[in-house]
Amino acid sequence: MNIAIVGAGATGLAAAHELLKADHAVTVFEAGEKPGGLAGGFKAPGWDWSLERFYHHWFASDADLLRLAGEIGARDRVIYNRPTTVVYYEGRFYPLDGALSTVLGSGHWVDRLPLSGSIARGLLALRYPGFNLADVMRYGLAGAYLVLTSDWRRLEQITAHDWLSRWMGRRVYGLLFQPLLHGKFAEYAGQVNMAWMWARIKARTPMLGTYVGGFQTFFDDLATHVQQRGATILYGARVESIVSEGAASQPRLAVHLSAASTRQSSILNPQSFDRVLVTTSPRLMAKLAPQLPADYLSALNQLKSLGAVVLIAALDRQLSRAGYYWHNLPKSAGFPFLALCEHTNFVPAQHFGGQHLVYCGDYLPLDHPYFSMSDDDLRAAFLPALKRINPEFDESWVRQTWVFKEPYAQPVPFVNHSRNIPSTRTPLPGLFFASMSQVYPWDRGTNFAVKLGREVAAQMADPVRMV
Repeated sequence: MNIAIVGAGATGLAAAHELLKADHAVTVFEAGEKPGGLAGGFKAPGWDWSLERFYHHWFASDADLLRLAGEIGARDRVIYNRPTTVVYYEGRFYPLDGALSTVLGSGHWVDRLPLSGSIARGLLALRYPGFNLADVMRYGLAGAYLVLTSDWRRLEQITAHDWLSRWMGRRVYGLLFQPLLHGKFAEYAGQVNMAWMWARIKARTPMLGTYVGGFQTFFDDLATHVQQRGATILYGARVESIVSEGAASQPRLAVHLSAASTRQSSILNPQSFDRVLVTTSPRLMAKLAPQLPADYLSALNQLKSLGAVVLIAALDRQLSRAGYYWHNLPKSAGFPFLALCEHTNFVPAQHFGGQHLVYCGDYLPLDHPYFSMSDDDLRAAFLPALKRINPEFDESWVRQTWVFKEPYAQPVPFVNHSRNIPSTRTPLPGLFFASMSQVYPWDRGTNFAVKLGREVAAQMADPVRMV
């Protein structure tokens, strides 16, 4: 078959990789100038690694990602480290993971198990002044239950607010989980279902991974691999519409590009395909394929999500004196963003010309003022908070900043969310859809984007009639 894929992110490229195995012809349309999607990056002068526009890391349990890396001959370029995550309490930061690494040494095999993260947090919680012994016991036992259970469908019937308040206890919930939910989901915090939290605890490990050269290098390598296998990747090719032309028994879909895309190159427009996979946001999918039935379009448009705003600061020295990597920040304490991530406490600063790189990031509704702020105004809003990480911080440490904004960054899973997710096989014959919203119950991330791409590729290659 002749197959088109819209988007050269993890889902699109993983699907292309699978379809090429079955000898299908694959054309990938990418609106940007390079692959990677939300996990793509950039490289400043003097750097030998790229940096992601939005902070990313992999986990030791990311089986689909690791298998894909192995199939393209790059498994040895996936590397792991054990940075420290901290939470805020009464003006100070406290680690809530890493106890087992402290005892056994970083990189021990237990760090690669999700359960070890639960045990580690339970042990280290003994040193957290906000908890008493009963809190620690409930915290550890409830966390272990979430790791051991697989019944996420029952958990999606209750909100994370209600489940965590009951089983973790109100103090643990109020100090740890409520700030996370409110920071990550804003006005939807009390409506997010517990399966979303289960998935984060179930699948994630204390060991974090990256790729030699940065994530952009991984996607460059993956794109090169699929091109060498015969795929065509067209960059700067923005799709404007997808139109059904054939009968249901023999579907044909015309992919129409924007006039600007065709003016800049000799791309044939439109092009006709047997199958098309779209890997954009749900709302963009609805705009691209207005021939979809009204109920499917409605399902797409009713999915809720939040955008992301990130400021990256390049400093001339380390910010966290203790070498902490990830800081969870409660907005109730006056922090202007959800999380601070000192990337160079995970990947050495030597790869970035000796600069120390700090992410200040937040998930927000699109009407939040941050989305309309200028870069200078956002810098003025964010940078003073760095003094709360290190009282000696001065803005003279800042050598350069970058601001990135993305309207579709975090899907919002409500109670019984599985009933609301549109099928990847759309009612329009030959047209498929795969987005972050469909990796549920898992949280968005490269591994589950790869898994989804593989699964949809198998559906697309199915020779049964597309009705």
